[in-house]
Formats: sequence, structure tokens, C-alpha cells
Amino acid sequence: MAGPLQGVKIVEMAGIGPGPFAGMMLADHGAEVIRVERPGPQPPEPVLGRSRRSIVVDLKSPDGVAIVRDLAKSADGFLEGLRPGVMERLGLGPEVLLADNPKLVYGRMTGWGQSGPYAAAAGHDINYIALAGALHAYGRAGEKPTPPINMVGDFGGGGMMLAFGMVSAILSARETGKGQVIDCAMTEGAALLMGMIWGWSGLGMWRDERGVNLLDGGAHFYDTYECADGRFISIGSIEPQFYAELRRLTGLDSDPDFDAQLDPSRWAPLKAKLEALFKTHPRDHWCRLMEMTDVCFAPVLSMAEAPGHPHNLARGSFAEVGGMVQPMPAPRYSETPAAPPRPAPEAGADGAEILAGLGYDAARIQSLKAAGALG
Repeated sequence: MAGPLQGVKIVEMAGIGPGPFAGMMLADHGAEVIRVERPGPQPPEPVLGRSRRSIVVDLKSPDGVAIVRDLAKSADGFLEGLRPGVMERLGLGPEVLLADNPKLVYGRMTGWGQSGPYAAAAGHDINYIALAGALHAYGRAGEKPTPPINMVGDFGGGGMMLAFGMVSAILSARETGKGQVIDCAMTEGAALLMGMIWGWSGLGMWRDERGVNLLDGGAHFYDTYECADGRFISIGSIEPQFYAELRRLTGLDSDPDFDAQLDPSRWAPLKAKLEALFKTHPRDHWCRLMEMTDVCFAPVLSMAEAPGHPHNLARGSFAEVGGMVQPMPAPRYSETPAAPPRPAPEAGADGAEILAGLGYDAARIQSLKAAGALG
């Protein structure tokens, strides 16, 4: 692998969603990530599982637990996403692994965190962002909250936050010689992603209700609009010069009603005018008129459309990996560019090679396979 994290070794306990996303981010940027999977059917992770090596270990077996401890002894980081207490019951809690390797960074991904009244309860992204005060903000005025898929809790507030925490703590461990435990709670990550909105709320610039604010679809100059062909465009003309360009290109500069840009009491009727206007032509018409201008405009592309857009093609933002179109690693680096992703391995594909790298001889590896400790 190439990238700024080349030379960093991570052991990842296989899971779904945010944990694999954190592992993908680390692997995308050059870390060696070994994914420890359990025997039996594995959840499909063709994108989030890319660029790893895989070993299948029976964690109910003392030999299997010993394998994971051996892996962690030579690692910079270890990450898991099980409920609080599960790793301790397996004999793989942070006290054990940090005693084996005092420089280890032990990343823990949960929805609610390692402590607090909800800590032991089950949950999913929708629940975590609900408790964080984030879900309440997503949706149209007068309608119920709308979950933004699972982008905010699982991936923004979870996996991305854990990847950042792992890199930060590994830098600290290399400076101080001392590892630590990271308690990454998706509730807190989701709340943090709302930091700007919390600031605006504190200044009286944000109403605590849906669809009536500057960035939540309340404003006519920051929203999506349907076109004549049923497809959509996005408008983000917040600043005065961008708003003026929107008016000029759409012919609305002669309509004095649009002078009241920042008067919320006028937003609804102005939005109705824009809705009627944009429905007079198909999306391609509006793209020809406003793409690559200072309107702050883009077509709303589907997943099928996005990889083929000229801008994304020019930057190589998407590519085929293992027969499947995937988003490419981001961000970009001028001196240590990331290597192209490798397809997610079959579960256990690298087990013998990984153990050989730890000094296990062929006889011992075969013995572990025969005993079922190694898949």
C-alpha cells in the first residue's frame, strides 16, 4: 500500500457499518489493516471491506483469543464495535491488550458510548442521531423528521470520527510511548457534526424546528427544485453576489419581490415562484444555463448518474474495483498519494500468511486449522 499511513498496522474486529468504514479510511490511506472475522457467513462489505487482509478466528477458542492477542502485540491500533463488556468477556479487553502492548491505541465504536444509562441497549443510526438532537432538524416544515440514510451517525459521527481518533492517538503514542483507549460514541459524533447549528442557535440565528431555517430547505435560495422532466437541481445562492447571479440568469432581477432575500416571512411565496419557474424546462436546460457559474448550482444526480458526470470523470472520483463501481479514496495528497483500492478479500483468505508473519510455523498453523481456531 501507499499513502501517508504507510507503516501503520491496525487490527480490526469485523463488524458492520461504522467500524468497517473506519477501517476502510485507514486502509485507503496506507495503513495495513488486518480484519479479524468470525467463522460462518459474513455480512457483505464489498466497499467498506476493501484494501484489507482477512483472517478468520474462533474467539470462543483459547487458541483463537491467543491469535488475536499476538496480532495486537505488534499493532499500532486495534478497533472494535461490539457492545460494552463483550471484548472483556472474550479476554480481549483494553486492559489485557495494553498490558501486552503499552503503545497500542484501542478504538471502541458504539452508538451510545461505553458508559451512561443507554450504554448496554441496542440501537441503530436513527436512534443515535435522535438522541443527539440532530434528527429533529432533518425534514420539511410541518412534516416528521426524515433520517438522512445512515450518513450522520454511522459514518460521519461514527466511522470518520473513530478514524480521526485513531490517527490522533497513534501520533500521541509515537511521541509519548503510551497508548490509550478511544471511546467513540455515535451520539456524540452526530452532535459534534451539528456544531455550527448549535452556534447559530446560541446566537438566536436558528429556530429549533424543521424546514424554516437558512440551510434546511426553509429559504428559497437554498433548496432543491423539480424540473419539467421530473429530475431535480440544487440551488445554494446564499451570499448576495451569488443571489444576484441567480436572479440575473433566471430573469428574476426585474422582479422586486426577490429583493427581500433574507426576510423569512417572504421565503414561502418566493419559493413558490421558483418552483413554477424551474418546472418550465427540463434539468438539462438549467444545467446549460447555470452549471459552472457563481449561482452555486449543481444537478441532483442519482447514484447511477454521478460516476459519469464530467467533473467526477475528470477527477477520477469513482472507479471500478472488483467489478463494482466505488468512490475513490479521499482526500488527495500531493506527496503521499493513496494507492488504488484493492477488492475486499474473501473471509480468511490471508490467515496462514498473517500468522506466518507473526512467526507461527506451518505445523502450528495446520494444528490451529484442525482445531477450528483458525478458519
